[in-house]
Amino acid sequence: MTRPGILGLYAITPEAADTASLLAMTQQALAGGARLVQYRSKTDDAALRLEQAHSLARLCAEFDVPFIINDYPDLALEVDADGVHLGKRDAPITEARRKLGPGKIIGISCYERLEHAVEAERQGADYVAFGAFFASVTKPDAVSAPADLLRHAKQKVRIPIVAIGGIIPENAGELIRQGADAVAVSNALFNARYIRSAAERFSLLFKPDQHFISHNHGLANNVT
Repeated sequence: MTRPGILGLYAITPEAADTASLLAMTQQALAGGARLVQYRSKTDDAALRLEQAHSLARLCAEFDVPFIINDYPDLALEVDADGVHLGKRDAPITEARRKLGPGKIIGISCYERLEHAVEAERQGADYVAFGAFFASVTKPDAVSAPADLLRHAKQKVRIPIVAIGGIIPENAGELIRQGADAVAVSNALFNARYIRSAAERFSLLFKPDQHFISHNHGLANNVT
């Protein structure tokens, strides 16, 4: 797979002890239009992480969708993932790049810090992520970020920008309008009653005609 653009629904997998269940949920997200998948696991069971990462890598390859691993460059290398996502406590960008090579995706969490994004781009990151923009079930203690941070970031960095944190279909449109190239979603996607339908709702927001309709819907409701 050549390095793709970062655009659209970015699915962040939930914690799941059962690999078959995790695969079934992720397959529904992919069928609904998810354009990237990130495997996020905080388990101490290295064997389970390896099993799940291998299985998810194969599934994402079937959909021709990039598979990213959170936190673990070595695991990404072992399963030949398409890239890795790093936070402030993870390996430096330069170390991850040395391990993974020039063709892999490296994404960086920048929280609410624009200067971190500028530095990440300078060091060779392929995308930067900001948030949490809204209260997050996955990370309830996450630092909050204002939506207009995305607009300012667009003026400072040239690499894609991902928004994360408490995102639902009803608030994602504003983040896209402010400059998000992708929205990273876990709870509102994988805890939805119908995962595929939830993914489709998010994916529609990235279609130009739907984006315009969503933007003007509120304005139309205010006309008297």
